[in-house]
Amino acid sequence: MGRLIRWLVVVLAVAGIAFLIWQKTRAKPVEVMVRSITRGIVEKTVANTRAGTVSACRRARLSPSIGGQIAKLPIHEGDQVETGDLLLEIWNEDLSAQFAVAEQEAAVAKAQAEAACQSAEEAERQAKRAKTLFKNRVGSQEQTDMAVTEALSLKAKCDASRASVQMSLAHVSLARANLSRSRLTAPFSGIIAKIEGELNEYVTPSPVGVQTSPVVDLIENTCFYITAPIDEVDAAAVRIGMVTRVTLDAFRGREFAGKVRRIAPYVLDLEKQARTVDIEVDFVDRNDFSILLAGYSADVEIILDVHTDTLKVPSEAVMDNNTVYVFSDQDDTISKRTFTAGLSNWAFTEVVSGLDEGIQVVVNVDKPELKDGVTVLLAEGQP
Repeated sequence: MGRLIRWLVVVLAVAGIAFLIWQKTRAKPVEVMVRSITRGIVEKTVANTRAGTVSACRRARLSPSIGGQIAKLPIHEGDQVETGDLLLEIWNEDLSAQFAVAEQEAAVAKAQAEAACQSAEEAERQAKRAKTLFKNRVGSQEQTDMAVTEALSLKAKCDASRASVQMSLAHVSLARANLSRSRLTAPFSGIIAKIEGELNEYVTPSPVGVQTSPVVDLIENTCFYITAPIDEVDAAAVRIGMVTRVTLDAFRGREFAGKVRRIAPYVLDLEKQARTVDIEVDFVDRNDFSILLAGYSADVEIILDVHTDTLKVPSEAVMDNNTVYVFSDQDDTISKRTFTAGLSNWAFTEVVSGLDEGIQVVVNVDKPELKDGVTVLLAEGQP
């Protein structure tokens, strides 16, 4: 009896040790996260490769066309200006005087022309009388010829005086143009973004081939669009008029409706960067302009195609060759399955065939322990 008990103890000890070894050496279930295949909308989209930029429809970096001392600077950074408003004026008393002289000379030339032309008109009338009297045998041929010659001479002086008036007016235009070069005016309505200069400072125009900072940076604040680079691989599918979704870092969680308005006609090749094609996107709702600022970073998602009410699987679950790991809740195992895919984006991939609605697939497929037939454990919070 004692021997039997001893053998029983030995057997139990060996079994316990074997169980412990099995527990230690057996493969532990892999913790996975699963999502169900559902029906809904799947879109084929492309997005910018680097951050895009919100740009003003018009932006002008302005400088006077002549150098000189700043005599008037009625603006400040942040001011709203209207088209034609004076932004800056260079000291121009000499040019103003030249303009005044040109105007006076034009006035004198006009008066002289009027006097000359009135004399020519009177001489023409006298010549007509002399011709009439000569026909009626009153007066001589010599007197008639002198009257006609006088009329022609004064007519020529009238024409010369009128030409002199036109030349004087040209001088006025030249003086006005020279004067206007000393004044910088707003070409459109907008906001003064930056001023490089102070009252009484000297400014000089940029020499040929040398770029200098503009004196005034004017930005239109009532119209904006987006420029964004698209990878050359995706650019061929983009068309003008395609609908886009725009997101801005400044307004997280909000989407802005957009539409492609321009595709650059060339590929941009920058050193150490992928080759891209710049596109421009218009905001559909002009009411969005009130909250935008030029320079905001933006991301653009272009919708190439849309399928509605179709089966879709999370794109993070899809591996190479359109395979997924399907979870079986009957024995807590996974099996690899291949399906036929349709449209795809970063969020969902369309299922054309090979998978059914309601099937659960593994989404954290980056785990190296995953393989066909392995036992898994659903992560906390999973159904």
